[in-house]
Amino acid sequence: MKRRDFMAGAIGLGIAMHPFVRAWSKPLEAGELKLYGPAKPVFVYNNWSAYDELSDNVPQTEELAMNELAQMVRLKKQGFEFDYYVMDAFWFELWGGYRTWNKKHWPNGPGNWLTGCKKHNIKPGMWFSTNLIATHDGRFLEVIDEWKNSLGTDPNIMCLFDGGYLNHLAGTLQIWYDKGVRLFKFDFAYFEAVTPAMKDKYTKEQVIEKNKVAFMNMLQNFRKHNPDVVITGYNGFGGNMENTYTPFNDTPKIDPRWLDTFDTLYCGDPRFSDVPMMNIWRSQDNYSDHQVSAYHAYGMPIRRIDNCAFMIGKTGTCYYRALHCWKGMAILEFARGGWMNVFHGNLELLSDEDAKWFAKVQSLYHPLQRLDKAVTFGSIPGKGKAYGFKSAGLTGSVCTIVNPSQSIVTIELPVSSMRSKILYADGGFKPTAKGNKLTIGAEQLVVVGFDGYADNKYDIGVDETINIPTAIDKIETTFTSTGKNVVEGKVNVAAGKNVRVIMQQLDAYGYPHRSWPGSPPDGKKVSDVIHISAWQDDEEIPLHIEYNKVIWSGLSWAAGEVKKGSFDPEKPILIKCSTDEKDELKLVADVYAVSYASA
Repeated sequence: MKRRDFMAGAIGLGIAMHPFVRAWSKPLEAGELKLYGPAKPVFVYNNWSAYDELSDNVPQTEELAMNELAQMVRLKKQGFEFDYYVMDAFWFELWGGYRTWNKKHWPNGPGNWLTGCKKHNIKPGMWFSTNLIATHDGRFLEVIDEWKNSLGTDPNIMCLFDGGYLNHLAGTLQIWYDKGVRLFKFDFAYFEAVTPAMKDKYTKEQVIEKNKVAFMNMLQNFRKHNPDVVITGYNGFGGNMENTYTPFNDTPKIDPRWLDTFDTLYCGDPRFSDVPMMNIWRSQDNYSDHQVSAYHAYGMPIRRIDNCAFMIGKTGTCYYRALHCWKGMAILEFARGGWMNVFHGNLELLSDEDAKWFAKVQSLYHPLQRLDKAVTFGSIPGKGKAYGFKSAGLTGSVCTIVNPSQSIVTIELPVSSMRSKILYADGGFKPTAKGNKLTIGAEQLVVVGFDGYADNKYDIGVDETINIPTAIDKIETTFTSTGKNVVEGKVNVAAGKNVRVIMQQLDAYGYPHRSWPGSPPDGKKVSDVIHISAWQDDEEIPLHIEYNKVIWSGLSWAAGEVKKGSFDPEKPILIKCSTDEKDELKLVADVYAVSYASA
C-alpha cells in the first residue's frame, strides 16, 4: 500500500496572522476561562509506528498493543507521565462498522486492553477515519446496511450530510465512550463526498460546507453530552503538509470553526523538510518546527497545535528510525509548546535510564507548557536559518534553539536576562552563551536556561551520539552541467578536513522538487534516485550518507561526506551530483570543509 496515495488529497500553506483569528489564538491570561482545547497539557502514547499497515506490512495485534501497555507501565515507574493510550488505525473489523474489533488480531475484542488501561490509570483512545473507507489497495471498511444510503458517487468516501452514516458513527462513539474511551482521533476527511441523490442538488462548494457543518454539529453534540472527552483532528482539516517552502499568506488555510470542534489539530506526520542536512533526523525535526510556525501563522494558538513529531520505531512510517537522535526529538516535542504531547512507536526501545532522562525533560517543560507562554523566534524554520522556541516561566525562561544551516552562527535570544546556562547540547561543537547571545554549531540543537532556570538541577546533558562539526567552511565551487540532471565540480580540500556536499533538486520555478521512490516493502531508497559521488584519479571515494532510506514522504535533497584520510589532499576531488527524475530539474550543490573534535 502506498502511504502517500492513502493520504493524497486529504489536505492545501502559507508570517502574518490571518484576519479571522479570534480570541482563542491568544495566550491565556492568568485565571482566564479556556472554552476550547485540553484543560491542561496532556501526554499521549499512540501505538502507530510500533506497527505500520500503510508504509510497511507490520499489523496491529492484541499482543503488540498489550506489550506497549506494559512498556507504558514500566516507563511510568521511572517517572514518565502518561495520560492516554490511543489505539491507532486498523483495530476494526472489515464489516464491523467501527463496532467490532479485528477478529483475526483481536479474537477476544478489546476487553483486556480497556481493563489494563483502567487498572493503570491510563485513559483509552481510539482512531477513526472521518469518511474514507478505501485506499488504492481496496476497502479497509465495507459498507454496512446502516451506511448504504451515505455511499458517495466516489465509492471510497461516505457523505456526512445525507444517509445514515453520520448518525451511526455518533452512536458508535457513544458506545465506546460508555466503555471508557476518552480520546477520539479523527483522520482522513474528504468533504467533497456526495450521494447520487444529492449530486445535482448542490454545488461542490455547498456539498463541502454541508459535510463540514454536519460533522461539526455531530462532534459538538457528542462533546455536550460527554464533556470530558478529548477530540483531535488529523488529515483533512486544513493546512499544507507537503513541503516547507510555500510562503505563509493571508488566505485562511484552516477553517476557524474546527477549533470550536476539536481540542487540537495536528500539523503533519513526521517527515524530512526541504532544508538539506547531513544529519537527516535533524531535518525531520526541522519539518515539525516549520509546521508549528505555519499553523500558528494560520491562526491557531500554539497550545492547540499537535506537532505529532515524536516517533520512534522499527517500521517504515518512521523510516526505521529506532532511537537515532531521539533526545533532540523529545526535547522539541515539549519545547514547541503544544498541549497535546504525543509519543509514538516502540516504547521497548527506551531503557529505564532513558525513561528517567525523559521524565526529567518532561518535568522541565511541563510547568512551562501549563503557563501557555511559548513563542517562536528567529527565522521561519523552512528558510534554513537559526530559530527557536521560548517558554517563559515564573522564575525565568527556557530557550530551545536550532541552527539548521551549514555554518556556525551567533543568534540573539529574546530575553533581557544576562544570567544563563546551557542545559542541553548536541555533542561535538561546544556552544557558548554570553548573556542573551548564543553561538551554536551547524545543524545543532541547544537548550539555554535563564535566571531561575540557569541552575544545575535543570541540566539535561549532552547527546554524544551526535557529532556537530567544530569547524565548517564553505568552499566556493563551480558546478557545470554535463548532461540532463547531472552537474559536476572539482574541489581542493586541505589535509585533515572532511568534505561535505549538500545538493538540492529544484523545479522550473526554483522550488524544491521531491522524489517519491515509494514505501516499504517495494519502494526504492531515495539514494537510488538522487545521487552524490566523489572521485579521484578515476576511482570512486567512499561517501558517508544518511539519506539512503526508503522514504514514503519523499525527499528533495541529498547530503554526503568524504572522510579525511580517504583521499589525497594534494589532488582535486571531482564531485558528481545527479537525479533520475524524468523532468528536467535544476541541481544546486555546495561544498564544505569540515572538522570534528573526534573523527
